[in-house]
Amino acid sequence: MTTTTEPGRSTAPLAENLSTVLARGERPPPPNALTASVAFGWRAMLKIKHVPEQLFDVTAFPIIMTLMFTYLFGGAIAGSTAAYLEFLLPGILVTSVVMITMYTGVEVNKDIERGVFDRFRTLPIWRPAALVGCLLADVLRYVLASITILLVGLALGYRPDGGVAGVAGAIALLVVFSFAFSWVWTMFGLLLRSEKSVMGVSMLFLFPLTFLSNVFVDPETMPGWLQAFVDVNPISHLVAASRSLMGGTTGGGEILWVLAASAALVAVFGSLTMRLYNRK
Repeated sequence: MTTTTEPGRSTAPLAENLSTVLARGERPPPPNALTASVAFGWRAMLKIKHVPEQLFDVTAFPIIMTLMFTYLFGGAIAGSTAAYLEFLLPGILVTSVVMITMYTGVEVNKDIERGVFDRFRTLPIWRPAALVGCLLADVLRYVLASITILLVGLALGYRPDGGVAGVAGAIALLVVFSFAFSWVWTMFGLLLRSEKSVMGVSMLFLFPLTFLSNVFVDPETMPGWLQAFVDVNPISHLVAASRSLMGGTTGGGEILWVLAASAALVAVFGSLTMRLYNRK
């Protein structure tokens, strides 16, 4: 590749030799925000391929939740499991999916502890792509959990009056809210030191939000002070919107409330997450 004119003198590569080793054609364009996020989402999905037990929380856990609460409370609350299932299934659908949103923060924290994100930050890509990719991969997990619960409910005798359109709308609304809610745990994944801390803090918030709501019983049976909390609980509004869609009614006010809350979660916690990520 080089030629020498005089002894001891530095040599320079010839242009015709360089052309044989350099790639021909135009340089490929740099990845945009969407392609970079999708690539990181695909990376997160490949983790499931190598560790398939990660699907336990979106398959076995929703099945256990549905069967346990249906047969544990059905006869006592509604007089029969069939009657209670009509009330419970939209709520247990919301509870099961919202509960698994915390794993987004857990996975982010694990990648940070292993130094993976330090390497990502050196790449010439859109900075939030690594985080957004994790969230996009979790969207598939939310859909899988929703379908699992729905199939179990259909097997137990649940028949949604809203039909396919109502069920699809309820799942879509749940996925939108869960995507927005995941930003909360992503922030904690960046803020806390260990994955156990992320899980502990997540459960500290998730249990009151999911159980102190209208998922399992009618709020009118609760004391006044508890009803006040249930009325402002975002999970209660999400359950009410899901019940209306799956039941074939409009519920437009609840749907708008959930969409507005989702936008607020992304605006607040998405901004805080990126601020922590840039300073990490």
